[in-house]
Amino acid sequence: MGIISTTGMTKIIFDSLGQTLYMVFWSTVFSVILGFIPAVIMTLTAPDGLHPIRWVYEVLSFIVNVFRSFPFIILLVILIPFTRLMVGKAIGTTASIVPLTISAIPFIARVFESSLRETDHGVIEAARSFGASNLQILLRVYVKESIPRMLNGIVLLVISLIGYSAMAGTVGGGGIGDIAIRYGYQQYKTDYLVVCSVILIIFVQIIQMIGNRMYKQLS
Repeated sequence: MGIISTTGMTKIIFDSLGQTLYMVFWSTVFSVILGFIPAVIMTLTAPDGLHPIRWVYEVLSFIVNVFRSFPFIILLVILIPFTRLMVGKAIGTTASIVPLTISAIPFIARVFESSLRETDHGVIEAARSFGASNLQILLRVYVKESIPRMLNGIVLLVISLIGYSAMAGTVGGGGIGDIAIRYGYQQYKTDYLVVCSVILIIFVQIIQMIGNRMYKQLS
């Protein structure tokens, strides 16, 4: 009985881990792509940007701040109609990617903007003196110089999404969080709760170590 129970637990944990990886991977991909766009626009239109437009910068900055202010659990509920519109259902692993992505976009947009705006203005002026266009300065100076900092931001994003994905499990999102709640909390199976917690801790540590190593290489 003990072997059967352990085998069943192992299968449940591995299946839920696969769901967590699925949610975190795709929400990271989508949020990085979609978050990069407002980050570039805010960088260009900022008061010290290549093409300052005050109202554009302030509107985008306000929108980013508003969405960053929403607690994730509330955003999950608010986005139920939109999630159903996008994927045809409001619960499940795939459905959870929608609120995960939307919650991550303002976070990574702000991180990318900060990374881009930390670029040395001396390098920017040097590129401009050589006749570089704004597009060339953006791609070859801003983005190129900011890659290590943006990578750090992506690592922070992944770690945050791991926590959010566990929270998504409370509303039927699947993943490690779902197992921890259903088995560990609701059915009082402490071993599930402990194993799920340990897996999440190890997962975060691995992501952070990989990120630190890549940062050193790129720097």
